[in-house]
Order: sequence, then C-alpha cells, then structure tokens
Amino acid sequence: MKFERFQHLVRMMFLPDAAGNIRTRYEHVDATHIHPLVLAYVGDAYFHLYVRMRLLSYEQAQVQALHSFSAQIVSALWQAHAYRAISDMLTEEEQTIYRRARNTKSHAPRSASVADYHTSTGFEALLGSLYIRKEHERLEEIAEAAFQIIAKEMMNQQEQTHGN
Repeated sequence: MKFERFQHLVRMMFLPDAAGNIRTRYEHVDATHIHPLVLAYVGDAYFHLYVRMRLLSYEQAQVQALHSFSAQIVSALWQAHAYRAISDMLTEEEQTIYRRARNTKSHAPRSASVADYHTSTGFEALLGSLYIRKEHERLEEIAEAAFQIIAKEMMNQQEQTHGN
C-alpha cells in the first residue's frame, strides 16, 4: 500500500462523527456496496475463527497442532470442496454474492488451483456478507455445514491413505 493511501486511511479512521466521537465500528456499512474481495477478506477471518473455535472441542493444549489443522481446513482446496457440497442449500441472493466474488479478478496462490481459489473466494465473500449484515444464524448454519463436510472428507481421505 502506498504511504499516501495509508495516511488517508488513518485520517478517515479517526475522523470524529457529528457528536465528536471517533467512529470505530462498522454499523453504517452496507454489504451490497463492499467490493467482493473485501467481503472475502472478512469471510476468511470469520471462517478462520469459526474453525479454530470448533477445534477447541477436540484439543485445548497443543497450539501448533491446532494451527496446523485449522490451516488445512481453511485452505482454498477444502473451502472449494465445501462450497460445492453446500451450494444447493444457498438462496438465490447468496449464490449471487458467491458468483460476484468468484468472478472478481484476483491472483491465485501457488498452493491452490485457480478454480479452487476463485471458488473459495466466493465462499468467503458469502460468509463476509452474512457477517456484515449480522445474519448470524444463517452464517453459523453455513459455516457448520462447511466444517462438517470438510471434516468428513478429511476423515475419508485419512482412512483411504492409512487403509483403515
């Protein structure tokens, strides 16, 4: 980020409102006007936290194991797999948010195929949109469905690899 842009953001973040209070929350953010990649940024953060909290049901002491396992679960590969499995449960509006983000130009990392990366970006944007719109029940429903799908598929893969 260029320094001038950074300075502008800092000034905007600390502008007082009409009452002289510093605006520190996002109550006045309209999810429909946020760039799809920003929605994905928020959704990625949410899904990371969701997965980490779910993993606490199984492990509370080994931070490195928690980090490693959660990083696998939130990878583009697994998010894309989960999205494909839950796509039928989405409303038309949710599918539109997904498609808008999936089709936004971005650069896939080397760790994922372009198709999986774009699919996971759409999935994350959907989560981000639900979070910003405070649709917490629906957000939880979709995140849990994705978590269950990923967990089952990882278990199947583990069994196939180790012949159990």
